Amino acid sequence: MIKKILSVSLCLVCISWSEAQYISEVVEYTPAPGQYINTVPWGNPGAAASIVGGVNGSMCLGAFGGYVVFRFEHPVENHPDNPYGVDFTIFGNPMTDWSEPGAVWVMKDDNENGLPDDTWYELAGSEYYFSSTRKNYRVTYTNPGDTMARDVPWIDHMGNSGIVRTNSAHTQTYYPLHDSFPSVPEERYTLAGTLIKGAVDLDHPPLLKSFRRAFGYADNQLRGQAPFTLPDNPYTPEVENSGGDAFDIDWAVDSSGVQVELDRVDFIKVQNAMQNAGGWLGELSTEVTGAVDVAPDPSVTGRFDLIVIRDLPLLIETESYQLEAFVFRRGKLQLNETLKWTTSHEGAAVDENLILRVTHSGPLSLTASLVRQPHIQASVFTQVELDQATFLENKRMDQMIQIYPNPAGDFFRVTGVGDFFLTLFESGGKMLIGTERYQEGSEVDISTLPQGFYMVRVDQGIKAQWFKLLKK
Repeated sequence: MIKKILSVSLCLVCISWSEAQYISEVVEYTPAPGQYINTVPWGNPGAAASIVGGVNGSMCLGAFGGYVVFRFEHPVENHPDNPYGVDFTIFGNPMTDWSEPGAVWVMKDDNENGLPDDTWYELAGSEYYFSSTRKNYRVTYTNPGDTMARDVPWIDHMGNSGIVRTNSAHTQTYYPLHDSFPSVPEERYTLAGTLIKGAVDLDHPPLLKSFRRAFGYADNQLRGQAPFTLPDNPYTPEVENSGGDAFDIDWAVDSSGVQVELDRVDFIKVQNAMQNAGGWLGELSTEVTGAVDVAPDPSVTGRFDLIVIRDLPLLIETESYQLEAFVFRRGKLQLNETLKWTTSHEGAAVDENLILRVTHSGPLSLTASLVRQPHIQASVFTQVELDQATFLENKRMDQMIQIYPNPAGDFFRVTGVGDFFLTLFESGGKMLIGTERYQEGSEVDISTLPQGFYMVRVDQGIKAQWFKLLKK
């Protein structure tokens, strides 16, 4: 949806603009269906021209998967002297409590033919390693077949389905018109990319909220002030300089999630990474208003360490809940850091497996801090409502289950409960082993897995429990 873009005075705009490198060409614009698609100025071919040469354009990407590919006149260099280590900034139009995160991908023109036909690398943002994030997620949209607004049905590759819902404020067809977007088939088309869960609160209208992600997503951070070539620190929540969303080429990962090294990039792609309805605001739809290259300036420094905790649900009704938390330095995952957890009341604690256990109902806040740098902190909040009879029974079952040996070598076993579903995940959330009917005490072969931490999910039907496993 469209938000009012913060204006900047003409005198500020003039500062350093003559030296700035802005988008020089939109190579491809393929939106998903949405309420602003096929309208002026946000969802027609003219939107592509609007984001060239500045940061006050108007382009809507529609629902999940809608994307734009653009380039600058010269390659974006991965320069070590850039402020905070970031290399370019993308501007959108988020509001204080309403962000519409877009995943960002980069490509180097390896074959030097001037076309984006080499390998795309995703810039792994703060949501990338959560188990709720879906890579290679695919959605097919079907044209409802009318020139006026009708809900656009979609189905994903996992069998889930839904609609891009219309509203009375926008009466045109939401499915991209073939005359304006000839690359979009007239009957149906499929868009793919990375899907993140985000954090959306639609339960308290009219104050709907879609909360900002920590770093690494477009249309996520508020705009600051000129000069727009001076980026914000992506590892702090404050708007310090230009605002917008700053990106470091060093965050690039390949299709397996392995870090890659790129000295420069020639093409950038922004793709809507969420598939959410926004109540009366319409669908969540990443907007792009421009982008700028960052100029080297080693004098600009700041904080580089960051803790990211996956958002808690608004309500927790069980006595245990699996947390997910990661530590980043300069946007790169740090696996050897130790966190200290504090809670807002004595009836809650977080164990070594990142299992939150609670004994009392009421509001709850959790804070994680770096042991080596206690001032680096992150907090999450929720409301706990427990049924005490269920709590006592589940606590008894928790005390029975054991995973051994732990640390493990070539195998591990689970004991303390009858047959159940067992699943093993890597730390990034990828499922490695799934056993639909595990028999108590059977060996689970992990001889081919590398050393490191893994998560074991024990699903007993009435509840699921998580345990951390160390492969030595």
